[in-house]
Amino acid sequence: MEQCSVPNKDDIPDMERLINQYGDNLLRMCYLYLHDLQLAEDAVQDTYIKVYKNWDTFKGESSEKTWITSIAINVCKSRLRSSWYKNLLFHRELKQEPYYEDNIKDDTVLNEISKLKPKYREVILLFYYQELKVKEIVAALNITESAVTVRLSRAREQLKKSLKGWYFDE
Repeated sequence: MEQCSVPNKDDIPDMERLINQYGDNLLRMCYLYLHDLQLAEDAVQDTYIKVYKNWDTFKGESSEKTWITSIAINVCKSRLRSSWYKNLLFHRELKQEPYYEDNIKDDTVLNEISKLKPKYREVILLFYYQELKVKEIVAALNITESAVTVRLSRAREQLKKSLKGWYFDE
């Protein structure tokens, strides 16, 4: 796991570097959580505000990416729990077309991922889309390593069943 040096509490984070380095991946992840591009953009913006305000609390125990990703996950989860978001879902249908720069035409896998239970969906998103290692997911979600591996295994099995005939010939 990549370790970062502990930032000097008097330093200001290099926000331009952080946005350039992690922004696109965070936007994709937030979109897959929230299913709405504007809400995902707002969540990423809130994530960077929290990063800026809490930069002095980053201890370097995990990578910058893991720390920022865990903040983004918490922002998305807070939005999903909010009554405003639940009311929004009640009053309009979510767009089904995911946001990707290369505009992937076949979104079957993403649709099946979005149907998973949240605890399975988040480990799949972090492992495959954020390319975090299991130990980084442990740090981001604050769960045990065995919980991460079990959730990954169960999510893969569910995806394999739901994608049978599309991508699996069994």
